[in-house]
Amino acid sequence: MRKYCEECGREVNTKIVTKRESYNVCGETIEVDAQILVCADCGEEFYCEELDNATLVNAYNEYRRKHKLLLPEEIKKIREQYGLSQRSFAKLLNWGDKTICRYENGSIQDKAHNSLLLFLREPENMRTYLTENEVALDAKQKAKLLSVVEKLEQDREYRAGRRFFSSFFSRIPSEENGFTVFDYDKFCAMVLFFAHRSEGLLKTKLMKLLNYSDMIFYKENGVSISGAKYAHLPYGPVPENFDILLGTMATDHIAHIEVLYDGYEKHQVIPECDIPEDILSEEELDVLERIYNKFVDFGSVDISNYSHKEKGYSLTKQGEIISYVYAKDIQLN
Repeated sequence: MRKYCEECGREVNTKIVTKRESYNVCGETIEVDAQILVCADCGEEFYCEELDNATLVNAYNEYRRKHKLLLPEEIKKIREQYGLSQRSFAKLLNWGDKTICRYENGSIQDKAHNSLLLFLREPENMRTYLTENEVALDAKQKAKLLSVVEKLEQDREYRAGRRFFSSFFSRIPSEENGFTVFDYDKFCAMVLFFAHRSEGLLKTKLMKLLNYSDMIFYKENGVSISGAKYAHLPYGPVPENFDILLGTMATDHIAHIEVLYDGYEKHQVIPECDIPEDILSEEELDVLERIYNKFVDFGSVDISNYSHKEKGYSLTKQGEIISYVYAKDIQLN
């Protein structure tokens, strides 16, 4: 990108640099790594709405992490779990009509509201809330919601799935999972995106595409997409417990690995269903698209070698988790 530089008095090439900046969030000073567009010759800073907005989102998410507040997408997931519109959810909670909309679009919720949302994340607690509180829903809406709650409570796959992933995947946001609790649905949607877009996609390349997608999204938004942890393995970063994940996806008829022989053994990713709608946000899909375009002509060996040059990989040992802290050092342009 070229811009006119007041200091140089001419149009110049630009570059993006990372520096520590402070932001005031809810009366508290929050420090984050900000990406700044600067003149490649003199270092003069330029205004860039996209980069500035991304840094502001990072600052808000850092505040949320510090105070253990739900992220906007987590609030949305709680609401959608019960099949409620923003307006209906607000009525259920006896909140203002626009409150849920504001929270899902990035406004910081107060701690009392956050505690109630956390409580209602579990279907059993929603049943208790409905039976012990006066809510603004009509009888038909309440009956429909109770029916959804009952299905969630009785759904064996839902219950078993929660226990299964609680055993293998941390439910505590941290730098190792990009401050996102592991989301199996998002992980599957990411796999399906790349499997459908990339004909003959091999498992090794898929692992790297997932890593770059999560890391770049974290770099720009302060949280990862899937919440997966990535381990340092010989062929590059790989999702922790990837064998369990791929096995579960095969059992769920989402995607499976087919072993082919063409002079050597190849493990090809075969999608078994379409990419689900409304699982990935537009921002998440945009990152996946950019990662796909970046590596569209890379083979498995090429992308593996490329990933070995990343700071997060070079500074970790085999088997160690690669922290999302290193995402700031990834430059794909």
